[in-house]
Amino acid sequence: MKTRNFHRLNYLLGICALTCTTSNSFGQSVVGSGAPAKLPITAVTLFRSGVGYFERVGSVKAGDSVQLRFANDEINDMLKSMVILDPEQALQVVSFESKEPLARQLASFGVDLSDNPTLGTILGRLRGANVRFVTNDGPVDGTILGGEMREQAQGNAQKAIAIPFVNVVTVTGVRSVNLTTAVSVQLENDALNAELMKALSALAAHSTDRFKTVDLSFAGKGAREVAVSYVNEMPIWKTSYRLVLPSDQVASEKPLLQGWAIVENTTDDDWSGVQLALVASQPVSFKMDLSESLHISRPMLPVPMVAGAAPRIYQDGDAFEAGTALRRRVAEAPPPPVSSAPASRAMKKAGDPMYATADSGGGSGGDAQHDAQHDGGSLFGAGGDDESEMEVSAEDRWRETAVSQAQAGSIGEAFQYSLKMPISIPRQQSAMLPILSSPIDGRRVSIFNRDDRIEHPMRGFELKNSTGLQLIPGPIAVFDAYTYAGDAQIGYLTLGDTRLIAYAVDLSVAAATTDADTNTLQSVKIVDGAIEMTNKSVMTTSYAFNNKDAVRGRTLLVESPKWEGWQLTAPEKPAQETSSLYRFEIDMKPSETATLVVAQERTNSQRTSIVGYDMPLLLSFSRDGKASAAVVEAVKKAANLQSMLIGTADRIARLRYERDSINEDQNRVRQNMNAIDHDTDIYRRYLARFSEQESRLETLRDEEAKESGTAIQQQKALEDYIRALAVE
Repeated sequence: MKTRNFHRLNYLLGICALTCTTSNSFGQSVVGSGAPAKLPITAVTLFRSGVGYFERVGSVKAGDSVQLRFANDEINDMLKSMVILDPEQALQVVSFESKEPLARQLASFGVDLSDNPTLGTILGRLRGANVRFVTNDGPVDGTILGGEMREQAQGNAQKAIAIPFVNVVTVTGVRSVNLTTAVSVQLENDALNAELMKALSALAAHSTDRFKTVDLSFAGKGAREVAVSYVNEMPIWKTSYRLVLPSDQVASEKPLLQGWAIVENTTDDDWSGVQLALVASQPVSFKMDLSESLHISRPMLPVPMVAGAAPRIYQDGDAFEAGTALRRRVAEAPPPPVSSAPASRAMKKAGDPMYATADSGGGSGGDAQHDAQHDGGSLFGAGGDDESEMEVSAEDRWRETAVSQAQAGSIGEAFQYSLKMPISIPRQQSAMLPILSSPIDGRRVSIFNRDDRIEHPMRGFELKNSTGLQLIPGPIAVFDAYTYAGDAQIGYLTLGDTRLIAYAVDLSVAAATTDADTNTLQSVKIVDGAIEMTNKSVMTTSYAFNNKDAVRGRTLLVESPKWEGWQLTAPEKPAQETSSLYRFEIDMKPSETATLVVAQERTNSQRTSIVGYDMPLLLSFSRDGKASAAVVEAVKKAANLQSMLIGTADRIARLRYERDSINEDQNRVRQNMNAIDHDTDIYRRYLARFSEQESRLETLRDEEAKESGTAIQQQKALEDYIRALAVE
């Protein structure tokens, strides 16, 4: 085993060189003059919500002032999360440079540059200041009166442009200076020049000041160890996995899952000998500007005026004495008890939860720590006694490399990985750390889903999380028989979860699909006075597979869409079911074909009015056995009642038409009778005709009233019949 152990040692030392490189130059943050920081970073906890929890531990004594540097965009997270543990409870002050809003700073100077003004605007704000312009026409000395914009044409341009001018009061009068022709401008007032330089200095400092210093001042007695912790924005830590599938010849060997964490140190401190923990939870986190000074608007109130003295009526002296006695009783009352509760142990002992590893204190419902290193905890594994020379196979190298350097467990309700050994990552560098190496349960499968739009299934693996750890989302590189086979991706997997992954196209299996749908009338009946037609729709998808592999069989998982509102009728039960699809399992031997028919059905009901229903269509339904004879008879009776009502309505319409015609003719006759002599024959004929029409109108009114009554009775009879009608 000497050669084998030698290979193993060199391979693992190479892994450590990649992930756990340490250097004597790391471990002490440098501040200001180059003196070592007194509170180096000792522990870092990274979350998947974009924040990191940092812990600094060091020794201080009375009178020490510790300086910590934070970037401007980190100072606010520090201000809302910093915790300081001092056994002496002698922290005097935490001080940092206040940050006045830049616009407010600039507005406070004699020259206001807060809104990025132009030269003309600046000079306009300096009305009354003495200034000297040097122009092409000579110098101009005077006092600024104000600025203005004038429209002037330039060259051959058809449209005038605005030109800035400054009006200056000189000894000879008011002159307008074109700023576009001015060579230089000089303020004669030294105080204004100084204010302008201060404003420019503030702008320069704001653009270059990237860091803030936080000073921690300690008092107390003697030296002791203190701890400072805070939250800062950090990149989320990421995971990637390697799934190693054993060869077919080694049936007893389980697949191997390796997990790596990708961690980035984007801070300006080197992480040297830092205890690193990686938490899977996503705590709520937000930003709030606590470092910038905030000012609110206050109302302007008038100066209070004291009213003139007015005569008073003084109270009786007995009342004064009573008030004095009351105040005396209050003064003589014993003081309230002062709490004698001891100070928090967390503030008295720097060795409290801040220094405990994230796994050591389990929260409610927390699991016991699980060692992800499955070789008994040794980094190099147990050595054998066999001294014979042996070659190291690919399988041995896979099984013996990248041993997990993390132990996993719960802290509160969150799951985390804690690195077993301190790590060192230089500033602005990244590292890839092994956090998982474990056999895992699962089986090889081929997965077919027609939405993949390919004519072959996907090679896949049905993975069951039997590692005892929770798996974080990330990519998986799959190695089949220790050779790269493809890439896959998983989501979050808790303990015992099962998930499918697909990493390559299974070209040895061909697939074909066909679709069919039918819509069949099931029955016609009368419900609540309406004809109800029930139809059954069936959608069928047929799958055909051909395994062209003459050596290996296949376990084929077929994913078929699950339609909302439809019921699976064939096959009886799927192997698996999700919210949007069914999975059916087919075992295929080498060179075998297989088929699968998936049927889903849905029943629909549609109601239509029984009145006016198509009788020939109903009779055809009856002949096909979809409608009973009772339904046909009920519809016929309703049709007869409706026919009688329609006949009555037609008679009423004819009576009204005749009445309207007579009324129209009578209007014509009246006009003619008014135009002729009453003693003529034609007048007498008109009069006789008019009399006959009046007699007919009386008859029509009687007949119409009778028919209207009949129609009301017929309508009621039809409605009553339909309302209570229910026929199967």
